Amino acid sequence: MEHDNSSISASRVNLDHFDPEGVRELSRTLSRASAHAKRKSVRSDSTLTPEEPFSLEKTLRAALVKKHDADIKKRELGVYFRDLRVTGVGATVSHQATVGSMFNPKVIWRECRNTLRPSTRTILHDFNGVVKPGEMLLVLGSPGSGCTTLLKMLANQRDTYHNVEGEVHYDSLTPQEIATQYRGDVQYSPEDDVHFPTLTVEETIRFAAKTRTPHIRVEGQTRDDLVEEITDVLITVFGLRHARKTLVGDASVRGISGGEKKRVSISEALACRSLINCWDNSTRGLDSSTALEFVQALRIATDIAKITTVATVYQASENVYDLFDKVCVVYEGRMVYYGPASLARQYFIDMGYQPANRQTTPDFLVAVTDPNARTARVGYGNRVPRTADEFVDYYRASNIWQINQRDMAAYLTEFVGKPQRASAYRDSAHAEHATTAKKGSAYVISIPMQTRAVMLRRLQILKGNAAAQIANVVAFMIQAIVVGTVFLRIPNTTATFFSRGGVLYFAVLFAALSSMSEIPTLYAHRPLILRHQKAAMYHPFIEAAARTLVDIPITLATLTVYSLVLYFVVGLQASASQFFVFFLLVITISLVMKAYFRAIAAWFTDPTPAQSAAGVTLLALTLYTGYNIPEPYMIGALRWITYINPMKYAYEAIMTNEFRTLNLECSSLVPQGPGYESITLENQVCAVVGAVPGQTTVNGLRYLKLSFNYEWSHMWRNYGITVAFGVAFLAAYLIITEFRSKLAEKRSVVTFKRGTREIQESQSGDVEAAAGVTAVNSINELRSDSVKAEKAMATAEKMTNTFSWEGLSYTVPIGGGEERKLLSDVSGYVVPGKLTALMGESGAGKTTLLNVLAERTSIGVITGDRFVNGQALPADFQAQTGYCQQMDTHERTSSVREAILFSAVLRQPQDVPMAEKEAYVEKCLLMCGLERYADAIVGTLGVEHRKRLTIAVELAAKPKLLLFLDEPTSGLDSQSAWAIVSFLRTLADNGQAILCTIHQPSAELFQVFDRLLLLRKGGETVYFGDLGHNATTLIDYFERNGSRPCGPDENPAEFMLDVIGAGATASSTIDWHNVWRRSPEATVTAQEIKQIHHDGRNRPAIETSLHTEYSTTWIHQTITVVKRSAAAIWRDPTYVTAKLILSICGGLFIGFTFWKSPSTLQGVQNKLFSIFVVLILSVPGAQQLQIPFIANRTIYEIRERPSKMYSWSAWVTAQILVELPWNMLSGMVLFFCWFWTVGYPTERAGYTFLMLMVLMPFYYTTVGQAMAAMSPSVEIAALLFTSLFSFVLIFNGVLQPFRELGWWRWMYHLSPYTYLVEALMGNGLGGQQITCSEVEYSTINPPGGQTCSQYMDPYISRAGGYLTNPDSTSACQFCSFRTTDEFLDLSFNIKYSNRWRDVGIFIAFIVFNIAVTYLFTYLFRMKRWDRSRLFGWRNKSTPEPQVSERKHKEIV
Repeated sequence: MEHDNSSISASRVNLDHFDPEGVRELSRTLSRASAHAKRKSVRSDSTLTPEEPFSLEKTLRAALVKKHDADIKKRELGVYFRDLRVTGVGATVSHQATVGSMFNPKVIWRECRNTLRPSTRTILHDFNGVVKPGEMLLVLGSPGSGCTTLLKMLANQRDTYHNVEGEVHYDSLTPQEIATQYRGDVQYSPEDDVHFPTLTVEETIRFAAKTRTPHIRVEGQTRDDLVEEITDVLITVFGLRHARKTLVGDASVRGISGGEKKRVSISEALACRSLINCWDNSTRGLDSSTALEFVQALRIATDIAKITTVATVYQASENVYDLFDKVCVVYEGRMVYYGPASLARQYFIDMGYQPANRQTTPDFLVAVTDPNARTARVGYGNRVPRTADEFVDYYRASNIWQINQRDMAAYLTEFVGKPQRASAYRDSAHAEHATTAKKGSAYVISIPMQTRAVMLRRLQILKGNAAAQIANVVAFMIQAIVVGTVFLRIPNTTATFFSRGGVLYFAVLFAALSSMSEIPTLYAHRPLILRHQKAAMYHPFIEAAARTLVDIPITLATLTVYSLVLYFVVGLQASASQFFVFFLLVITISLVMKAYFRAIAAWFTDPTPAQSAAGVTLLALTLYTGYNIPEPYMIGALRWITYINPMKYAYEAIMTNEFRTLNLECSSLVPQGPGYESITLENQVCAVVGAVPGQTTVNGLRYLKLSFNYEWSHMWRNYGITVAFGVAFLAAYLIITEFRSKLAEKRSVVTFKRGTREIQESQSGDVEAAAGVTAVNSINELRSDSVKAEKAMATAEKMTNTFSWEGLSYTVPIGGGEERKLLSDVSGYVVPGKLTALMGESGAGKTTLLNVLAERTSIGVITGDRFVNGQALPADFQAQTGYCQQMDTHERTSSVREAILFSAVLRQPQDVPMAEKEAYVEKCLLMCGLERYADAIVGTLGVEHRKRLTIAVELAAKPKLLLFLDEPTSGLDSQSAWAIVSFLRTLADNGQAILCTIHQPSAELFQVFDRLLLLRKGGETVYFGDLGHNATTLIDYFERNGSRPCGPDENPAEFMLDVIGAGATASSTIDWHNVWRRSPEATVTAQEIKQIHHDGRNRPAIETSLHTEYSTTWIHQTITVVKRSAAAIWRDPTYVTAKLILSICGGLFIGFTFWKSPSTLQGVQNKLFSIFVVLILSVPGAQQLQIPFIANRTIYEIRERPSKMYSWSAWVTAQILVELPWNMLSGMVLFFCWFWTVGYPTERAGYTFLMLMVLMPFYYTTVGQAMAAMSPSVEIAALLFTSLFSFVLIFNGVLQPFRELGWWRWMYHLSPYTYLVEALMGNGLGGQQITCSEVEYSTINPPGGQTCSQYMDPYISRAGGYLTNPDSTSACQFCSFRTTDEFLDLSFNIKYSNRWRDVGIFIAFIVFNIAVTYLFTYLFRMKRWDRSRLFGWRNKSTPEPQVSERKHKEIV
């Protein structure tokens, strides 16, 4: 090739970069381990340059020599692509779905049409290039330009795209061969580091090494030895020795840092020995020093292993850029540059574009693809390319194109289409396969080896989360104890037939249902399992099999405790055979149902429909088990469900096992009592199904046969069928997991408020395009409206007040009586019209200082002074300032205009006319460049537009003092970051006072700021003052005080952080805090602050504009929040649909299950269960509403409460009020689907309608929200609600009748559903006649000479009941109950006369729930507890603050 290789070489990184001492130690270890090997002198042709004392490189190269001597074939893989064109399904901007649009025929037709004939869009146009082993390619472009798609194409991940055209070669292998046989050699890594959080760093890397360990190794080296060696090398080289035993962690599990997690990702990829790695924006969210460490690690990995690396990086620094060999610039899906990274900057300068002062090369390369961010050189005029096609034409006429073509041609000639290379590659790959592994498989180790590895990992995951396993065992034990004591020492009489059936039903039900809670966990792990499948680490079905096998002993242990407690506390049949059969059945049905729910989860790509499907089928399975409605009473159309219900077979088996030895004493011999003292058993009968005249006992099996049609002879048949179901479910689980392990595709698209103009704007579908709006388009729109925005800002109210702080320190307790100082004697000020940056390394206290200044801290001791114009802060300081948090927290279903108006309505004084507020909102839209997106839905906006909205929401409050911003550019690409900072610059130029924390910006961004406050760790000041033109004042300060010189092209922001010793690898011998304290600049700053105070105190003090805590009245707040919350539910049709479907499906299913229940004893009992099951529907109903409750609370607590927008009590009131109408609608739908199908009389419908439509929704709404109010998360709320609600259901007198509750009767009276069941059942059935069925009659023979009537009348007059043949002299047919009142009162303590009393008591429970919701919200979420007092912490040297000291010392 003609170009000079030296001119395009990238920077290299020493192997000991992260951990020099560790590399030394590892080097010695490996040298000793290989001392017996034959030494050879090998000339190093590596581009690495390790220092002489470290021999790790030579040792590793010696290992390569030994592999060569052992005839272990080494292989490398590059990628070649020509005329690559990718087509995806286009995304179209549309209107927000609402509950109303679900029933709009036009909308339904449009959705059907788009589903059947989706629009397509070309994402990539004719890409050409090659990446060779040992090379690193950087892909640059604006979000939405197609960078992610290119990386996925190079990583051979094509399944999510509509069509892929062009040539792609991996040496002499085709993409099809790579996908089927060598998938593990090519990896794509998304920007998020997805790992199992409860595995340690060492376990994560060792597992990857174990699943990809080759069969052929150096002589004498075992598989375990190689795994340990790979793990040790990777942990050491990437500086992870200190964290090897630390959990990886995630958002909820404390673990390693973000930078360390990136290095774990690299180590895992290298442990898999993949040859091509594609990293998609993996530095997002990292500061520049951590991002540099990440790419340095990639450089080490690429050089040492000769792998091929492709990466995209946002806001890349020059140091990061220099590590890459090649760069590809993408402009609207077109390749406008592909070639040496070192030549790219000059290429675009020669094209006619000029980089800004100190603009980094990657920022410059991205900027040239933005018409509004690039600058043409003087004299080039219209000669420069402007459109993407013109850029392509220019590139294809350039020398760089020729270099790329020659590079491709050379690669094509040498590597592509060579059968011998493909054969050698194939032989090398096959030699690595285990002897029992299929040679054509992409997996290196065999299925049994995969199973062992994944099972061990599963155990390690559980060990890392041992608390959850212990909690699960405790939950089972508590349930067993509670249920066991409810049925404590159940008597051996016929009165307990129903109770025995209930406790056995609960045993089956609870063991089965406990596995349903796994569904969300399965989806949480699925992205990682998919990534491992694509890396050819193991089959997905192996993960399913391992989970099942590991769960068997855990389930066995848990259910052993559960079964022992439940069985012996209740006092079931005390024989070994019956207990172990019970135990066997409980374990079996639990495992069977686990497999069932897991199979459902595996089938669906999203957890929401999976949980819905599981819930509906669960209702069917529980209803048709045989307890709620015995099989003889099931309607024929639905009886088939019992035949496909494994719980039915398990329940029959467990019932017959218990009842087979029962001969229970009759508790209700008929007749008995006064006048019947001398009769014999021949003239009495037990009034229980299965009783035989003349016998005082009832055989359990006879009872089961007549009541349920159960037989003991079916026991082992039923067990076999249950096991067969389990095998079928398990097989389905494994098969579905292997072939359907996918996640729902989430296509981002901007939606607009329905009723506004529809904007069609096609997007690429590139997953990197944030919410379907590219940064380039957003900047275009901003610039096109710039004149309007500037005019709007010019007319905005100017700030004239100066905010200052002096000697500010902040100390917090850290436990154990110790404390930590986060800020130390910080002074400064913010002047209107100036943009002040607050900077420092991670942990320097930037956000802490911002929170202290804005009065947003909740713990600790603050000392020092804060002033406005040298005078004390006004009482409503928070209301007079704006605070833009790093996280853009908004109500996601509001439109942009609505979000800004909501802030204006609640934060501006109530006496300001609404028209004026609305006019100011329009001005805010103009100022923030959001006019085009005024009606866009917030949740669908891109990152940049959400950031603009955050600023607009604060501006709408008309802050009089200043605007705080925390990390406004975090997570943005370079162009979006520039747009935001430019916008802040314009605000400042128009009189706004702004203090802004920022994470190590580019030189271009840094120059936008006027002043800088620089902190180091410990919250100590390093510099405060002007930056100067091109940061010359700042640079001069550091150079004058002993720092190294700042390079002409160096970023001043990175320079200053490097010289003060910020970052993971930087250090400084100069104490820059002391330098600052002794500097003339510090003296000048102190004098300026004194002058500000002197001038300010000659002016009137800032008046407190609010003399109450909030700007508006409580009623006004409540009405405004109710309107927003109601609109949010209206715009969430999925949420409303879930409610309605639950009511419709549940109501119809229950109604038809108990279809027209007759007026027999069993029929009355069936109606009782129809009510009980309807009440259970309130459980999912309450859990549904907990999700939006906690999500809305998060928004309030994070942003709206600190801004003093409205009262927490107004928020709680609104949450209750907006949920009730929809839950009442669900109750109405449920009533109409259920009431008449079961067969309740129409004249009783009104009362039932009141209970189901009004009172029951009121109850489960308020109790669900009360549980959510005290819970930190949705998961905890669901757990609390389910546990507490299970007691409500257990103690309401249905599962265990009141007469059998024993000492638990006090809970019966405290259960609110006791009164709801009595109200519904008493009203629905009270005062009606009972007609026994044939099996329910008791046959009695009267003494000789007496008719049935003569013999039985005294008993009937006292105990109730009736005869069908009163004049007969034998075989009297006696029914125990004549009326439903007799049956309900005696059996369930239900009285028809109590129905209105029950309404009053139930309303009292509702009122209690509402009060508790307010109380829990206040105690658990709103009240700021003095943690220092709660935990006994008090710094003895810190006296109690006095009221008069408030401005000097504040204990929060």
